[in-house]
This record gives sequence, C-alpha cells and structure tokens, in this order.
Amino acid sequence: MVLKTEYLIDERGEKKSVVLSLQDYLRLMEYLQDLEDSVDLKKAKEAARGFKEFNKVVHRLKLQGHLR
Repeated sequence: MVLKTEYLIDERGEKKSVVLSLQDYLRLMEYLQDLEDSVDLKKAKEAARGFKEFNKVVHRLKLQGHLR
C-alpha cells in the first residue's frame, strides 16, 4: 500500500505530525481492521475444539424439528 504523506514540522524543522488524505486514511484503517481480523481468526483456529460440520448441524436440527 502506497500512501501519499505530508509532514508538519516544528520551528526546529523536526517532523511532528503526518497528514494523510481522507481516502488514504480510510484505506489504512480498513487494512488495519483486516489485519486484526486475520489475527483473531488465527487465534480462534488455534483455540478451536469440538466444532461440527455445518451440514451435520443442519441435519441434526432438522431431525429435531427446529428447521424445515
């Protein structure tokens, strides 16, 4: 991801802040959210125990009369 950045500098010429376009900011936020989701998914997969296949759960619920 390439972001066009501008810097705000202080009176000594040191960079103090970054200015991003709204579009770049939103892209960056979306990228960070996707990254966070992938970390959460990895943790969930590592901690997963006792999951059943979707089709088997649906079949069981139909047999119990909870689904048609």
